[in-house]
Parts: sequence; C-alpha cells; structure tokens
Amino acid sequence: MYLAGYLAAILIGISLGLIGGGGSILTVPVLVYLFGTDTVLATTYSLFIVGITSLVGFITYIRKGLVNFKMGIFFGIPSIAAVLLTRKYLVPAIPAELFHLGTFVLTRNMLLMLLFSILMIFASISMIKKKKPDADRMKSSPIPLFSVCLQGIGVGTVTGLIGAGGGFLIIPALVNMLKLPIKTAVGTSLFIISINSLIGFSFSFQSHPIDWHFLLIISSIAIAGLLVGSFLSSRIDGAKLKPAFGWFVLIMGIYILLKEAVFK
Repeated sequence: MYLAGYLAAILIGISLGLIGGGGSILTVPVLVYLFGTDTVLATTYSLFIVGITSLVGFITYIRKGLVNFKMGIFFGIPSIAAVLLTRKYLVPAIPAELFHLGTFVLTRNMLLMLLFSILMIFASISMIKKKKPDADRMKSSPIPLFSVCLQGIGVGTVTGLIGAGGGFLIIPALVNMLKLPIKTAVGTSLFIISINSLIGFSFSFQSHPIDWHFLLIISSIAIAGLLVGSFLSSRIDGAKLKPAFGWFVLIMGIYILLKEAVFK
C-alpha cells in the first residue's frame, strides 16, 4: 500500500504542475487509505504537503511572469481569514461522535471523508465538463467584489476544513470573474493555495504529533511530481488531460462515498 501511496503522491504533484489544481484533493484520501493516517491528522498533513508543493509551483510561475499578485491578494485575504477561523474554531469544535442512529454512528472522521467524497465528485464534474467559449469574456465589466470575497471565503473554509487546496474552485473564479488568462490564473492559484495551506498548517501542527520524516518524504515526492508536471505543461495541453484526470477523481469520490456511507 505504501508503494501505491508514493505513486499517488507523484500524481498529486504532476496534477498541480500541469493543470494548477485537482491533485491536492487526493492528498487526504491517499494519507487515510494508503498510509493509514487518522483523518483529522491527515487534513493537517495535507495542508503542509499541498502548501509546500504549491509554493514550489508558484515560484516556477513567477519566473515565467504568470502570477498576478494584485488579484492573488485581492482574492486571498478573505480566503486566508476563513482558513484561520476554520482551523482555530471550527475543526476543534467538531465532536468525535456526532450522532447515533441505531447501530449507525456518524463520527468526525466519517463526516470529513463524506464531505471529501462529495467535494471530489463536484470537482470532477467541473474538470470533465467542456466549457463553451464565452464571447463576452473579453468585454470589460466591473468586478463583482462581494462575489469574489464570497468565493475567497468559500475556498478558505474548504482548505481549512478538509485540507484541499481548492484550485478547482480558485481557477474558475480567477478566469470567469477576474478575467485572468488561464495560465496566469494557474500561477495565481498556486500563490493563493500555498499561502492558505501553509498558514492553515501553522495553526494546526502544534495540536497533533507530527511525523516530520514521513511528511517531508511525501512532500518531496509531490514536489518532484510538480516539477515533472511543470515541464510537461509547456509540451502537453493541460486542457486535454484535465477531463481524464476528472474521471479518475470522480471514480475515487464515488468509491469513498460508498465505502464510508454504505460499506462502513
């Protein structure tokens, strides 16, 4: 199982480097199912792995001039605030057992994995769906500040709660609402993800015993995958690979949903 976990860590990095998101949503399932990590601890580990990997990717995009810092900060501030509040107040407030129904017990770990599976299914649909060209996209229009702030808060809450970077949420917001070119949106997304995830980790790691040796190994493998993905991004059209990866995420999401809700 560990070998499968290491291979999955490479896939996480490749996805982040190639399409700017998607891979981070696999981090917690990989840690829980392939490495046997406790679910809440896995969300903490995931914040570090996703954060440090995205940071390296962000640096590679800076060198290409594909990061919009103004938009990143504009979108990121409410997102960072949501991460901090979620990790400090919401996650510790979730009880170990939420409710009993006969012999069925909804635990905190089960709830987090169910939320993860639902999020994976929605993420996969957005990756699989082919978007029609928008003729009005190039027209100038006022940026809906309130909507962008809500997007940032939503992404920050997701990042803080279940440890996913939220690139599949950030990139559409940057492209559709802030009118950034897709490659600039990817670089800016990695900037936001790295800040959100590492700040979330800094507010969580003291609450859990951290196996730094294990964490650094997985992070190093993911970073190696990201460098491969960044190299391939200039040679392979990420838009063509995105639907294929989306189908993989969809299958994983359905598997986790069935495992936690039906075959537990």
